[in-house]
Amino acid sequence: MKKIIRKILKEDQRQMFLNRIIEVMKNDYPLFKNMKLYGFTEQLIYNENGKRIYYENSTGFWEKFEYDDNGKQIYSENSKGTWEKKEYDDNGNEIYSEYSDGDWYKIEYDDNGNEIYYEDSDGNIYDKR
Repeated sequence: MKKIIRKILKEDQRQMFLNRIIEVMKNDYPLFKNMKLYGFTEQLIYNENGKRIYYENSTGFWEKFEYDDNGKQIYSENSKGTWEKKEYDDNGNEIYSEYSDGDWYKIEYDDNGNEIYYEDSDGNIYDKR
């Protein structure tokens, strides 16, 4: 009988803890800011492919990441307000990148995967076409 009571109490405590975590997580970003109250200092969340999609530490700094179907990172942003967007060609080569500060670059490749064109927001152009 004591074992059953201990098990019930343990399950009740666990459920109360999980309910509290869910309540904290109902707020928008940063998801885990209040988690340090419970002894958590960093949180990492991964997608089904093992790619990190969210990180947060106890200071409230967070980062989130998005990936395409091939597992290439296509977007990231953080709590400091910086972000980055990327695009890839069918061969997985990065062909475009844009940053929150206004910088960008684009690249073209030949059929062998060699870089043949580069252009960036500073006006640099390298053309080997």
